[in-house]
Amino acid sequence: MTEQSQYPLLSRINSPHDLRQLPESSLEQVARELRGCLLDSVSRSGGHFAAGLGSVELTVALHYLYNTPEDRLVWDVGHQAYPHKILTGRRERMHTIRQWQGLAPFPKREESPYDAFGVGHSSTSISAALGMAIAAKKTGSGRRAVAVIGDGGLTAGLAFEALNHAGDTGTDLLVILNDNNMSISPNVGALANRFAQLISGKLYTTVREGSKKVLSQMPNVWELARRAEEHVKGLVVPGTLFEEFGFNYIGPIDGHHLPTLLSTLRNIKELSGPQFLHIITKKGKGYAPAEADPVKYHGVSPFDPTVGIVPSGKVAKPTYSDVFSDWICDMAAQDQRLVAITPAMREGSGLVRFAREYPERYFDVAIAEQHAVAVAAGMACDGVKPVVAIYSTFLQRGYDQLVHDVVTQHLPVLFAIDRAGVVGADGPTHNGSFDESFLRCMPGMVLMAPADENECRQMLYTGFQIDGPAAVRYPRGGGSGVAVEKQMTSLPIGKAEVRRRGQGIALLAFGSLVSAAEAIGQQLDATVVNMRFIKPVDEAMVLEMAATHSLLVTLDENAIAGGAGGAVSEVLAAHAVAAQVLHLGLPDRFLEHGSRDDMLREAGLGTDQLLAAITARWALLQDAASGQASVAR
Repeated sequence: MTEQSQYPLLSRINSPHDLRQLPESSLEQVARELRGCLLDSVSRSGGHFAAGLGSVELTVALHYLYNTPEDRLVWDVGHQAYPHKILTGRRERMHTIRQWQGLAPFPKREESPYDAFGVGHSSTSISAALGMAIAAKKTGSGRRAVAVIGDGGLTAGLAFEALNHAGDTGTDLLVILNDNNMSISPNVGALANRFAQLISGKLYTTVREGSKKVLSQMPNVWELARRAEEHVKGLVVPGTLFEEFGFNYIGPIDGHHLPTLLSTLRNIKELSGPQFLHIITKKGKGYAPAEADPVKYHGVSPFDPTVGIVPSGKVAKPTYSDVFSDWICDMAAQDQRLVAITPAMREGSGLVRFAREYPERYFDVAIAEQHAVAVAAGMACDGVKPVVAIYSTFLQRGYDQLVHDVVTQHLPVLFAIDRAGVVGADGPTHNGSFDESFLRCMPGMVLMAPADENECRQMLYTGFQIDGPAAVRYPRGGGSGVAVEKQMTSLPIGKAEVRRRGQGIALLAFGSLVSAAEAIGQQLDATVVNMRFIKPVDEAMVLEMAATHSLLVTLDENAIAGGAGGAVSEVLAAHAVAAQVLHLGLPDRFLEHGSRDDMLREAGLGTDQLLAAITARWALLQDAASGQASVAR
């Protein structure tokens, strides 16, 4: 079947301009074809899926009514933006999404003029759209700004900071809450839809504004009328909070009913000031398996849409997240003080089992990384032992609390930092490239990186025993597949281990690159050291290696700037040791998306690339030594 016969309308839409040429009566068919195209493309490529299925009608309505890209449309995070990509000229490349040199996983300004703001982390859309609305007012451009945020994204403090500011500015801004975690019965839905159309319409607005002018001259009556209006709205809608922020709240409406969406959005375009539209959608809409299990279908690998996602039947080796999951449950059984905290990453961080077995000791604080760290600090003040399970890239958002609330007070909080280093398909917004750099500078912090799964378990146990802040950083996926010992043993703080004795070259490897260092060490007859501790680094080991080898090579899956290699150089400088050092790590640029192996190669950290870089530097040293010997003769 050709694309034109399968998607007769969608195949003619190469931009929103083409969409706007269609009669409104054909938009329902466009939405059906768009949903089918999304299912077809993501089932082949993998990617974020259920959220996009739920935003199809909204995407069609926004691009139909707004003059994008002149009008600014900002998607929060971007999980729900795949239909937006399809309608904005990228339909034929959707099969490449999240793949090496393919479409970006999230909206990206460099990829399309329709991607008004680059995203990847949650809850930035309202701030960004407000900034654009203010800029439009200052420049007189007349362009409109719309932020689309999910109910999950609205749990972050940043979103409420933006709402608070927006209401105070009085700027023309539309915030759309795409709420896919609530069900509405047909009766209530119909009533809510009708009410939303009424309160967004010109008649209601004219009466409302005219009443303000008259009643404002009679303060007591005006206050009574204002409260009465809020009360009437409150009978049908949960909008009082947003009204208090200074927004005109409209909704909730059925986000899958295009006629309602279109008429409501048309009315809103005629209003001035901050507007808040609450729509109800179903995550996974239109594909029954995704509707039934939207978490499972949030992000998918390629699958057969006729049968859905089925287990492969293969027994996968444990991931580092699995190792953490087992450790924290075992540790909780031993120590009643342990609690687990996560900012809305229960599944990704490996806390599903813990949440089930220890519900009273499990705290999901929603998408609120700052709060996650601060509440852990508060718990640690009063005898509780918190473990914060968090991705490296998300820990960046809690940095101030990390410094001032945990480290400054030297509180015993353990950070289990998942997805350290490159993560692959989610690209630069999700790579854990900087945690060593921003943690290593903190006084009193103990920072560890395991060489394998068993060492990860032992490091988590070690960090939990420390009476102060500690962190274990580990990569996405699995390691070398070593057996994980049930017994837990504390490692000596700040002590490395020699994995192989060689000569000439000493490979000082941190965490995920130890296995590559061992392979290279065999080929070059080099010494291989599993450094284990990024802070405190093993000074005695560094000095020993410098005294007995001609070249030190640090291997580290973190940005070279501020990373573990810097700790080695600082030791040498402090002891006035002149040594030849080669630092290999993540380069000083943002890495794009692809598989984890793609990203390691892009960073120059593939085993063959590491070997080539070390061999080249060793050859230069040998040549220099030969030259010096010739001069001496």
